[in-house]
Amino acid sequence: MELTIGQRRIAFALVVFALAGLGVYLFTSAGRSSAGPPSGQAGAGGRRPARQAQPGPASTPPETTPASPPPATAPASSAAPSGPAPDIYQWLPFSKSGLAAGASVAVRFGDAYGTFSYTQSTAAYVATLHDLVTNTLSQQIAAAYSTPGVASLRKSRKQVSVGSAAITSLRAFGANSLTFVVSVTEHITATRGAGPDTTSYAITVQGGGSSWQVNDIELAGAGNN
Repeated sequence: MELTIGQRRIAFALVVFALAGLGVYLFTSAGRSSAGPPSGQAGAGGRRPARQAQPGPASTPPETTPASPPPATAPASSAAPSGPAPDIYQWLPFSKSGLAAGASVAVRFGDAYGTFSYTQSTAAYVATLHDLVTNTLSQQIAAAYSTPGVASLRKSRKQVSVGSAAITSLRAFGANSLTFVVSVTEHITATRGAGPDTTSYAITVQGGGSSWQVNDIELAGAGNN
């Protein structure tokens, strides 16, 4: 039986209403099944959801004890030469006692050379050197001591000197000679220009053994080697 136009309209309205209700039901059911449990309540298995870790203070690494430095290795000790030290004088043209005797003459000469007085004559001055110098050198020293300019200055200033000598080095040696560098200090008292006056000389002694004499004296910077 065919429906009338009114009946068709009513049937269509009922179908649309039924479809609308089904859509609402389906949407509501799907929303409930996808939603999780409320915040703060237990989830599946009765466990609460894990809280997000909050950043705490940085942990301080444990102190570490610095490794002890390796023990220092003691330097290997040099092996001491075995046997007695060599006698160097066996290679020299003089003995140890001969060198000491020559050095003693050089020092005694330096002491006497730097000792003088304005009241002292040339002969008296040279006499203090007589046993220490050769005749040739004695004459040269006498000439220098009595030089007019030197003698007049010594007297005008009333110079009195006490000499002291010290060997600073052995400059040269030969078969029968030794040349020392000697520092001679004249400790002068005078009316003017007083005070110590130090000069370095090259003093050569000749001879051998325990018998030496000075045969040359020059300024150390001038040579005499």
